Amino acid sequence: MDILKKERLEARGWKVGTTSEFLELTPEENALIEIKLALIRNLKARRQKLMTQVELAQKIQSSQPLIDRAENGDASVSIELLIRGMLGTGATLQEIGKVIAEAG
Repeated sequence: MDILKKERLEARGWKVGTTSEFLELTPEENALIEIKLALIRNLKARRQKLMTQVELAQKIQSSQPLIDRAENGDASVSIELLIRGMLGTGATLQEIGKVIAEAG
């Protein structure tokens, strides 16, 4: 957000900040969220190029609705499932590590 817009909003009584500040997240909580979002985006992009949700679910012994929830950022989906899904699309450990390292 540009400085002038921020100043106009604050002058009108709005509080301007980041999502992390609003939710009072610790740096560790924020990092975990960024990692999970990066894994979600990567899984969805890889899967769309290679297979359907049903095919991926069968490959990793899961269900299509769970793959759908994973790709749409459902909070109940574990990082483990996201990684299993990426491995199911053929991602290497190095590729998964790179996604995590570049998160945030």
